Amino acid sequence: MATKSTTAQSTLNITAGNRSKLAETTVKFAMILCAVVAIAVTIGIVLSLIFEALEFFKKIPLTEFLFSIEWSPQTAIRSDQVAAEGKFGVIPLFTGTLLISAIAMCVATPLGLASAVFLAEYASKRTRDWVKPMLEILAGIPTVVYGFFAALTVAPFIRMTGGSMGLEVSSESALAAGLVMGIMIVPLISSLSDDVINAVPQAMRDASLGLGATHSETIKQVILPAALPGIAGSLLLAASRAIGETMIVVMAAGLAANLTANPLEAVTTITAQIVALLTGDQEFDSAKTLSAFALGLLLFIVTLALNYISLRIVKKYREQYD
Repeated sequence: MATKSTTAQSTLNITAGNRSKLAETTVKFAMILCAVVAIAVTIGIVLSLIFEALEFFKKIPLTEFLFSIEWSPQTAIRSDQVAAEGKFGVIPLFTGTLLISAIAMCVATPLGLASAVFLAEYASKRTRDWVKPMLEILAGIPTVVYGFFAALTVAPFIRMTGGSMGLEVSSESALAAGLVMGIMIVPLISSLSDDVINAVPQAMRDASLGLGATHSETIKQVILPAALPGIAGSLLLAASRAIGETMIVVMAAGLAANLTANPLEAVTTITAQIVALLTGDQEFDSAKTLSAFALGLLLFIVTLALNYISLRIVKKYREQYD
């Protein structure tokens, strides 16, 4: 009887082991499949951009696209129509993108860093539990709502204020779009910087305070320098987010491809032009429509470069603590 019982128990153990191994293999296969799908989708997106962009560059020279200062993609469908040739210089779009993104970062950087330092170093646990979720609600607001706010509230306020000071302010301006975009990316900088600051070991704080430094001196001389690589990475990621924004620009900055550094004038960005070019019925073999893919490829390269730089900064300058 003992021999039969031992044999039955061994059989059950083998069966349970086989089931466990089968479940582990299934989960592993599912994870590998998910990773392959994600990589395949990314490769498909990149290849589609490259293929269509190459078709565009067969019609428009690369030098004209990169170095011309005029953007007017309105081309005619038939040869007998007027203005059959458009202008496809990306410089006005690129400068408009940089202008709005720079304004947004000037707004978001001090607000995001100040809120991160407050939450990590000064706020009580109760205050942090209330303030941080309320701050991160901003990240969940749809961008079209920010666009309405910029177009209906911020832009008229800037126009009225500028008019009272004798300034000529456009009804749609880079300043209005940049201010609202800066508010939108505050939670991104705040959340990432807060995590980085909290990751600084408590021993460094205690050592600084033990040497006679005040709390504010400890923050300025110890905590922020130690967290600087992570903060720099968060700022670059926020800049990538600002460069890729569309709805706020369309509703608050307009679609005028002006080559200007004046934030009170209407400008446009790469993303806004992509939306305009692909809206409605389009001829997908025309230079006008294909230019959207060239713009998309350029935007992809720029954001990829920023993300790569941010990761390299964090990896190179990150200090390892015990």
